[in-house]
Amino acid sequence: MTSLLPFRWHIAEVLFIVAAGVGHRVVVTSARERRLALYALLALLVVTVWPMGDIASNVSLTAATIQRLVIMLLVAPLLLMATPTNVFVRVTRPRPIDALTRVLAHPGPAMAVVTVLGTLTLSSPVVDWGAHSSLGRALVLFVVLSVGLILWVPALGIMPGAKRLSPMGRAGYLFAASLVVTSLSFVWIFSRHPLYPALHDQYALLHMTPLFDQQLAGFVAKIGCYAPLWAIAFTIFSRAEEDGTPVEDTPLHWADVERQMLRIDRASERALHRHEPE
Repeated sequence: MTSLLPFRWHIAEVLFIVAAGVGHRVVVTSARERRLALYALLALLVVTVWPMGDIASNVSLTAATIQRLVIMLLVAPLLLMATPTNVFVRVTRPRPIDALTRVLAHPGPAMAVVTVLGTLTLSSPVVDWGAHSSLGRALVLFVVLSVGLILWVPALGIMPGAKRLSPMGRAGYLFAASLVVTSLSFVWIFSRHPLYPALHDQYALLHMTPLFDQQLAGFVAKIGCYAPLWAIAFTIFSRAEEDGTPVEDTPLHWADVERQMLRIDRASERALHRHEPE
């Protein structure tokens, strides 16, 4: 294995993960949130360094699919849940960031961004770039993590002042998102020739042909996405009914009220500036 897939130090990825872990521990004091961050960063480390990271970037589309599923469906939501509300309040307070998060917290724009960027990271030219360039590989992984964060923002309802979905809305969003995330799986399953020339040595390392690896990636994408997202959607809906919470009601939190008051103040300031005499 080491002759075809020599050991490599992934310095950039390791430094990013260590820095994120240290920064989180400095900012966050909750033991539960620290544990969630630790689980997320350990999972990220496993799928981005040797050997899994190298197999995903240079050898197997199935491995690349598993890597992306772990990052988007496990690492991203754990990182969001490991971040306290007061951190989101501070980070999203600047006007441009507040406007951006307000848009991305809406299911429609979030799903559109996830579809476009998720499909782009799995296009043949981008996969080829990641296979031949360490910078390209790191950037693709960063985009995948960002897509995962965007995917979960509407479902978790964590951004202050952003649209918060009811339990029924969250369940419906996750069901629809599961179909969007696997948009390329049909292409992989029904294609009659390999689509990714940059991936190689599938047979030598994994004992499968490039075409079979591609078709297997399509099935892994579907099962690996449908199963967790549908299970979470069902859990959200059933827990709301068990708790006696109306599944159509949208929750409201104090952070939302504060953010709305800040936006009203900013709108008043803009109105005053427009009507000031020159």
